[in-house]
Amino acid sequence: METVYVITHPEATHHVENLVGGWYDSELTERGHRQAEQIARHLREVIPADVTPQLVTSDLRRTSQTADAIAQVFGIEPEVNADLREKSYGAAEGKPQAWLDERFVFPPAYPATPDERMDHDEGIPGAETKLQWVQRTYRAVAQIEETAASHRIIVTHGGTANWVIAAWQRIPVEGCGYVGWRLAQGSITTLSDANPFHNRTLLSLGVIP
Repeated sequence: METVYVITHPEATHHVENLVGGWYDSELTERGHRQAEQIARHLREVIPADVTPQLVTSDLRRTSQTADAIAQVFGIEPEVNADLREKSYGAAEGKPQAWLDERFVFPPAYPATPDERMDHDEGIPGAETKLQWVQRTYRAVAQIEETAASHRIIVTHGGTANWVIAAWQRIPVEGCGYVGWRLAQGSITTLSDANPFHNRTLLSLGVIP
């Protein structure tokens, strides 16, 4: 049996400065630090006291700071996995959001082929395609699952959390062309296979503690 908590980092400086995130290495605001501490307290309440969870985080500062708050509560060291980063927006990263909005090319709508959706990069130089983004997230989840654990905490970003959920639920990569959930900053999504059928169940989505 396994329970997974997928955490999206709370408020970061690029949010309040209206800058493009992606791989831009922003950090938590004061409010974000308070939110991270609240997430940590909530996880301590819901995870059994005799359990030491596996804690894995993206390497960017805003996620690492979130993971540090959780690690302090549980007395553990987080594992770092750069494949849990947000989508790379290439040349747009760290620029004003308006710069990206002026140049952003939306993916084709239904009935586009899976390749048309997955090979899309929003028209930004140096940006990842959706396929590259999904594939590396799936690689991260596969690496995480190499460690046996009854409870896992994965700290990532609002966009990448989609592919963490999809990977854990065994949705094929090619099935992610139209997959998407709206996950708030500083939210917790809970996944579990603790049922007689071992179905990988989405118990709650994007809950703010």
